[in-house]
Amino acid sequence: MNLGPHADFIVAAYAVTLFVVAALAGWVVLDYSAQCRTLGDLEARGVTRRSQRKG
Repeated sequence: MNLGPHADFIVAAYAVTLFVVAALAGWVVLDYSAQCRTLGDLEARGVTRRSQRKG
């Protein structure tokens, strides 16, 4: 495959894009686990969700 005279730019653009997408996916995974821990701590202390409260 011949990318022409702009091969370096094309490869760098794909590499940066791949890095950014991977970083965002990692951020989402880490934030999800942090939110689950926080929710678990709140539920352990007896704080309930509004949808689970008895009216």
